[in-house]
Amino acid sequence: MSNDVEARPKLGISSCLLGNEVRYDGGHKHNAYIRRTLGEYFDFIPFCPEVAIGLSTPRPPIRLVDDGESVRVLGTEDSSLDYTDKLSGYGDRVSGSMDDYCGYIVKKDSPSCGMERVKIYQGKKEAPPVRRGSGAYTAALMASRPELPVEEEGRLMDPGLRENFVIRVFTLFRWRCMVKEGLTPGSLVEFHTRHKFLIQAHHEATYRQLGPMVARAGSEDLDALAPEYLVCLMQGLRHVTTPGKQANVLMHIMGFIKNQMTPEDKTEMLDLIEMHQSGLVPVIVPITLMNHFLRRYPHEYIEKQYFLEPHPRELMLRNHI
Repeated sequence: MSNDVEARPKLGISSCLLGNEVRYDGGHKHNAYIRRTLGEYFDFIPFCPEVAIGLSTPRPPIRLVDDGESVRVLGTEDSSLDYTDKLSGYGDRVSGSMDDYCGYIVKKDSPSCGMERVKIYQGKKEAPPVRRGSGAYTAALMASRPELPVEEEGRLMDPGLRENFVIRVFTLFRWRCMVKEGLTPGSLVEFHTRHKFLIQAHHEATYRQLGPMVARAGSEDLDALAPEYLVCLMQGLRHVTTPGKQANVLMHIMGFIKNQMTPEDKTEMLDLIEMHQSGLVPVIVPITLMNHFLRRYPHEYIEKQYFLEPHPRELMLRNHI
């Protein structure tokens, strides 16, 4: 199953991760996997909010500080310098031009770009910093764009989180392409139908919530319903799938062709599903066998399911246990 269009997803990215020397110390944080591997499939648009608001390179460092009323972005050496509003405002402005973006990769631990667990210092107190903050720019971006997949480069080194992010990127990409061609009740139903098992493999509650939304597509204002559907979908896909959930979906899929399968076919398929659920083989193993049986016993509804190939197989994101 290939992508429906030839264009590539557009992603924002912290500029330093592409090797651009924009960090406070004049250096960069080039990430080879992002640039060389993901760069084969994504078009990256670099951003450095600190440079964008007028700070020099190099520049004095900044950090998150809890002043007792709110968390501010202050100069580390000169705490009278407050960049919070400028960084948040820039995030708001950038988010307004991201209707065609499908994701964003940010620099971890950054007081401007970090997504989570950024150090927050306790004002004038001597207490150690706590890791519970978000960079001011990224926090504003995520608040304005709840549908946008955002991830830190450090977390992308985790195989499960990496696949989850890429799944969300390509799902949003397919949505953007559908909307560009013209959103109709029929196209929304088709989109949802092809993503049903993928959604179920991530979050059952979201799967149950989206069905009634789609059922209203022919009777409600689609311009109001579509954003509601999209945010619910993308938030649901943030839940990382598990071998148990994937095994459940594979069993459902098998149910559509079980009457055509021989007893030997069923035993072979069930054995591999159980091996995956037990953590002995990656999910690509039972999926490959399922695709083999679908070639033998064609079923149009199942063959169109994005669960079977939600992203380019060349990325090998499903080869891990």
